[in-house]
Amino acid sequence: MAKGKAKKGDGGEARATASPRLPAGRHGLPREFVAQNQRERIVTALVDTVAERGYNATTVANITKAASVSRRTFYEHFADKEACFLAAYEMVADHIAVSMRSAAEAFDEWPQQVRASLATLLRFLAGEPELARLYLIEPVAAGGQIAARHRASMQDLIEILKAGRPRHGGDQPLPEATEETLVGGIVSLIVREISAGRTDQLETLLPDLVELSLALYVGAEEAERLARQ
Repeated sequence: MAKGKAKKGDGGEARATASPRLPAGRHGLPREFVAQNQRERIVTALVDTVAERGYNATTVANITKAASVSRRTFYEHFADKEACFLAAYEMVADHIAVSMRSAAEAFDEWPQQVRASLATLLRFLAGEPELARLYLIEPVAAGGQIAARHRASMQDLIEILKAGRPRHGGDQPLPEATEETLVGGIVSLIVREISAGRTDQLETLLPDLVELSLALYVGAEEAERLARQ
């Protein structure tokens, strides 16, 4: 994660601002300020270290070195590496969920809500490559509770797509797993670009993702038209 101030606008709020290292000794700062400063530095260090090494290769020692804190300080804030990662993930996932819902609520029509949600997601990830990896790639490698939290975070997009079911004009109802399958495809396409080092180009995926998301509900021809608007 880049040092200095967090970016403003889409995505910047989700990144813990890199806090300056506190001076040694009796600095006279309130205990609450010191604790928050240390916690933010630790979370920032985790994001940077995981982006460089991957979750499984990252150790608590790597994180404490990058954060310029002791192991004792680390364990005052987090039970282990997994707890630290989950704290960072929660911050990012919550920001994305709120941003997507806010973008969708600006439109009355469901297809535009889907487009706005996907555009918001892609814009955030494109501007935050380290957080893009943390949000979509590392949880799968980490497994366990982290992977479970990642699956839960996908529910927001699933619910947005489910709102389009009344538009489905087919003779048979859509399978129950339709939205989960669509979101899996969307994530797979995004992860492919991130893994290929094209995170900054993610927004170019928007037309394809919109068409993929809408086709089963409004028909292929209408989905293509809406995607190319």
